[in-house]
Amino acid sequence: MIYLLFFLLAFAIALGVTPIVRAAAVKWNVLDLPNQARKIHGKPIPFLGGVAVFFSFLTALLVYIFLARPDFNIVPVKFFCGIIFGGLVLIIGGALDDKFNLPPKILWLFPAIASAIVVWSGIGVGIKEITNPFGGPQISIDYSFSLLSVINFKLSVILVWLWMMGMIFTTKFLDGLDGLCGGIAFVGGLTIFAISLGPNVNQPITANLAIIFSGALLGYLIYAFNPATIFLGESGSTFAGFTLGVLSVILGAKIATALLVMGIPILDVVWVIFRRLWYGKSPFKGDRQHLHFRLLDIGFTQKQAVLFLCSISAIFGTVAVFLQSMGKLIALLLLGLVMLVLAITTVILYKRKHPHIPDLFDYAENKPIDEKPEL
Repeated sequence: MIYLLFFLLAFAIALGVTPIVRAAAVKWNVLDLPNQARKIHGKPIPFLGGVAVFFSFLTALLVYIFLARPDFNIVPVKFFCGIIFGGLVLIIGGALDDKFNLPPKILWLFPAIASAIVVWSGIGVGIKEITNPFGGPQISIDYSFSLLSVINFKLSVILVWLWMMGMIFTTKFLDGLDGLCGGIAFVGGLTIFAISLGPNVNQPITANLAIIFSGALLGYLIYAFNPATIFLGESGSTFAGFTLGVLSVILGAKIATALLVMGIPILDVVWVIFRRLWYGKSPFKGDRQHLHFRLLDIGFTQKQAVLFLCSISAIFGTVAVFLQSMGKLIALLLLGLVMLVLAITTVILYKRKHPHIPDLFDYAENKPIDEKPEL
């Protein structure tokens, strides 16, 4: 009942706060204008949905801390501070970008700082071993090295920072359809909640964090599912990945679990970044090469594409709850095969449907909307 209570609390706060934030975004002219080829909405939509999610998550989290009084010997106060202040950095930086459209060379600083705060708080830094998916002894990551014999680094510190950056940018790039980023993050939150309650993990504090996060997302998603009346924006899309990254590390480096839920978006991001670099484009410049845009181009509606991708995440997330290390490795390989089949299928269907367009990449950049050719 305690989990249901905090889930409903976060949900109710988000349900009530989101319209207020939406009105504020309209008043302050923080809007997503449909002025680029990759933007598929037909009218300006308010940003700052991430502010509503963060406020709801933070409020419910503080209520949980003061009422439930979690054991700080298990999850230190410093961990909670890392989550709160790291998230706050992303919310502030994202809100500034939503309003002023900051250049990419500045935008990466906010995720870098937020990830550094996580490292500073000690989340995951003390992890010395990771599970060997093939069985046998665990794999040690308890290594240290120095830079110019002055600064000492621990391998776990670097890995945690890189993991956080990867998760943040995955959800950032995923935010292209109404409710897609929030929907998959919601699935991820529920998956981590379920695993936290398992006998092999048994982490009720992490379970409460995950269920509060899920409740805040669901309250926002009521307004974000197609046709959306508010978008997460830069703040929300980065905060979603940040929170999933933190929860998976607190859970005991359950990286495979997060990879199974976020596997399709992660592989999609890797492919798109590789393709952008191959064509000499900036890896941070948006386009229509992502899988969710490909699904639209072959005939999916926004609702169908979002439900399809969220369903894949839910299926593999459910698998992650019940499988052990070797099983998760096999599931990851299967996930990679699913992504390959999806990519090949969408390309073939796209070519059949639009044979006169040699490559979508040629026009799918941040060009003005009137430069987008007819399909």
